[in-house]
Amino acid sequence: MPHRLDETLRLGEGERGMNDGQTQGFDGWTILFDLDGTLVDTAPDLLGALNHVLTGMDLAPVHLGAVAEMIGHGARAMIETGLKTQGAALSPKEMDAAFERFIAYYVENIALNSRPFDGAVEALETLRQGGARLAVCTNKRQDLSERLIGELGLMGHFDVVFGADRATNRKPHADHVFETLAEAGGVPGRALFVGDSRTDERAARNAGLPFVFVTFGYEAETAEAIAADVTIHHYSQLIPALSGLKDQADASPRGR
Repeated sequence: MPHRLDETLRLGEGERGMNDGQTQGFDGWTILFDLDGTLVDTAPDLLGALNHVLTGMDLAPVHLGAVAEMIGHGARAMIETGLKTQGAALSPKEMDAAFERFIAYYVENIALNSRPFDGAVEALETLRQGGARLAVCTNKRQDLSERLIGELGLMGHFDVVFGADRATNRKPHADHVFETLAEAGGVPGRALFVGDSRTDERAARNAGLPFVFVTFGYEAETAEAIAADVTIHHYSQLIPALSGLKDQADASPRGR
C-alpha cells in the first residue's frame, strides 16, 4: 500500500529519523537513483543553458517555472518549450543548431550552480556504510552525467553511472534498469529505485522494483497521482523508507 513518511521536517535537519538499526543490513542490496531532480538540483544550470540559446536568438530569457517539468525530457524539449512561451518555432536544421549551442554552453557550466539536494550526500554515505551498492540510472547522456557527478565530487559514491545512451532502451523501459543493475552486480529481487518523476516510477514498475518518490524534484504530477510505494520530502527520510521496503521484501516469499 503506497504511503508517505509525514513526520515534520525542515530543510537542513540532517539525519533525523535515522538510527543505527536502519543504517545496517543493506549488504546485497542495490539502490538505483535518478540524477536530475533526484540527487542533484540541476535546474539552475539547465535554465542558464536554455536562456543562453534564447537570448542568442534575440528572444527573452524564461523563468524556471515555464520549463521545469521539461527538465527530465531532454534539451530539445526544454528548447521547444522555451520557444513556445514566446510564440517562436525553429526548423529542424535550426533546432539542431540550437541544441548544439545548448550542449556546448551546458558542458562548460554544468556545475556552476547545480548542487546535491540537502541531505543527499549524507544519505549516500550512510547507505555505503550499510553495505549497499549504489547506481545512477539516468536519461541524461553518459558524458554529461559523468561530468556533472565528477565536478560535484560524487563519483566515489557510486558503483555505476548508466546514462541513456548506454541503455538498449532508455527509461521508462525496464532494459535501462536491468542493465544498470547487472553492471552494478545487483539483482532485481534485491534492488530499490529512487526518483522524482513519472518516468522513474514507470521504469521501476516495469522492472518490478519498489519505488521511492521524492517530492522536491521536477515532476508536475502530484505525489498522490504517482502513487509510489513510499513518498519522501527530504533526504533525512530516505534511510527509513528504504529500510522499510527492504524489510517488506525480505519478509515476502519472493524475498526469502
